Amino acid sequence: MNEIEWGLLFDPVLAIESLPYVLEGIWYTLLISVVSMLCGLIIGFFLSLARTSPVKLMQYPARLYISFMRGVPILVILFLLYFALPVIGIEFTAVQAALIGFSINSAAYIAEVFRSSLASVDKGQWESSTALGLTYWQTMRRIILPQSVRIAVPPLSNVYLDLIKASSLAAMITVPEIFQKARTVGAREYDLLTLLILVALIYWAICSVMTVLQNYLEKRYADYL
Repeated sequence: MNEIEWGLLFDPVLAIESLPYVLEGIWYTLLISVVSMLCGLIIGFFLSLARTSPVKLMQYPARLYISFMRGVPILVILFLLYFALPVIGIEFTAVQAALIGFSINSAAYIAEVFRSSLASVDKGQWESSTALGLTYWQTMRRIILPQSVRIAVPPLSNVYLDLIKASSLAAMITVPEIFQKARTVGAREYDLLTLLILVALIYWAICSVMTVLQNYLEKRYADYL
């Protein structure tokens, strides 16, 4: 039986030497994930309101948008923004295309999280608010949202974790984030496996930190309520 050559799988010396260069891309990874999440939260919130609106003119376009964004791979959206739109005179830098693509895509998933969270609040809360003479927005701000936020924290955290990992796809449109940096070193040193394992460990570390934050927020809202 042939002896396994572990050095061909992972070269720790190369990994350590490459780590500073690869980590230079972490700022793009965090920029894309944080900005896209914030924009997705804003867009997703209003999408969820339109999705649940009794006005069909608002409801159907929101449903169509959510269905399309959830049904199309994010890589296709990135390619369309970066490679296709210049054909009609609309040009974005690679970072701009990534920010727009991940924002509009994540908004569809966030909208569904908001919709289910809002729907989970007992309808009696709405009826009581109406009886007290509160307006729709007063009821939403003071009564419904504080309760639905606690329910939404875990799934929203999962959306953000997915955004962090999916940001590696921005390398396909030349954004110099972690994965793109690792590909560059791997191609130069003819050792892509080592760099892939290194990238996996970096993403694992980032997501582990975010998971700790998620647990803190869940506990905080649970204690508050």
